[in-house]
Amino acid sequence: MRFLRVGPAGNERPVVEQDGVTYDLSDRTPDIDGAFLSGGGIAATRADLAAGALRPVDVDGQRLGAPLARPHAVWCIGMNYAAHAAESGSPPPTVPVLFFKTPNTVVGPQDDVLVPRGSSHTDWEVELAIVIGRRAHLLDSPEQARTHIAGYTISNDVSERAFQLDVSGGQWSKGKCYPTFNPLGPALVPAEDLDPDALRLRSWVNGEPRQDSTTADMIFDVGHIVWHLSQFAALEPGDVVNTGTPEGVALSGRFPYLEPGDVVEVGIDGIGRQRQVMRSA
Repeated sequence: MRFLRVGPAGNERPVVEQDGVTYDLSDRTPDIDGAFLSGGGIAATRADLAAGALRPVDVDGQRLGAPLARPHAVWCIGMNYAAHAAESGSPPPTVPVLFFKTPNTVVGPQDDVLVPRGSSHTDWEVELAIVIGRRAHLLDSPEQARTHIAGYTISNDVSERAFQLDVSGGQWSKGKCYPTFNPLGPALVPAEDLDPDALRLRSWVNGEPRQDSTTADMIFDVGHIVWHLSQFAALEPGDVVNTGTPEGVALSGRFPYLEPGDVVEVGIDGIGRQRQVMRSA
């Protein structure tokens, strides 16, 4: 079962896909958002599918929006793969490194990404993204934290490294928050339908391989991340948590940074694949 949102930007409608058939959810919920997730929407959809109560719909040729509407916050974990920390010139962290992206960075998985004015260091980052389903605050354990996860999707944590590092003032978000810098999707896969601990992540630029790793190499797994963050803040239903990227980005010095016209693709087994064309802002 995979949740998607289809249609023009700002006017997407919710659908669910199962066994190659897409079903309309617009008479069940206005959107796939925090209220849907916290209100038992995933379980209700599963029951509707089992009962044959949903109407099939043809979505071929329609734009895919981000599979989650209006996230309350986009939490991001940095350097969560040891090899990526090394290529960034840093030792592996002993606690999760946190930074933020603004929610208006979130776009659809096939939408264009803007290269900022004056940018020469725009970079790609394939990441597994957690979607929170229940409020998570002061949780007792990583095991408990997993019960607060609604599902998973793919994030391309686009970054402008000069903004992030050279003029950062000590924080990373200047290089993370340009509009379009967080393509999300194509689908939200419920937590019970996916093992997040052994997923292959890959990225390509202009058809050439860049990243190829597995979530088994994460320093902090999904349960630990949500548990840890809950000790310092409250994660709300519909929040997105980007879990970090493996090695193979342009920051490593092994590949050129992105320019207008470049095509970036990122994929995670069991969730799907994104494709973005870089455009000048």
